Order: sequence, then structure tokens, then C-alpha cells
Amino acid sequence: MSEDTTTERGFDRHMLEALVCPVTHAGLRYDAAAQELISEAAGLAFPIRDGIPIMLLGEARQIRA
Repeated sequence: MSEDTTTERGFDRHMLEALVCPVTHAGLRYDAAAQELISEAAGLAFPIRDGIPIMLLGEARQIRA
């Protein structure tokens, strides 16, 4: 993995380009501070643990009511 594409916690930003929301199939936004991938379309935040995005609905956090 190239050092310039990897964040300080090991998440490869190029991976973000390949990932989509499992609910809406829309693109995701990377929140470095929270270590989450945000789906604005679905109103969900998917955690990133040890550099691995957890794209399971049961692990997602709702970000809007």
C-alpha cells in the first residue's frame, strides 16, 4: 500500500472509490476523525476498525432521524 494513499490509521483512501453504500449503492464520505464511512443518502455511518470498513447494516450507526 502506498504511504500517500493510506491515512494515519491504515485506511486506504483508494478503497473508498470502490465502496458504495449497501443500502442505496450511493458513494460514501470518509470521516477521518470518527473513523467512519458516511452514507448521506441512507443516513448511516459505517465504522472502520483496524483499517477495515465494516459494511454491515447491523454495525451501522444512524446519523439522522
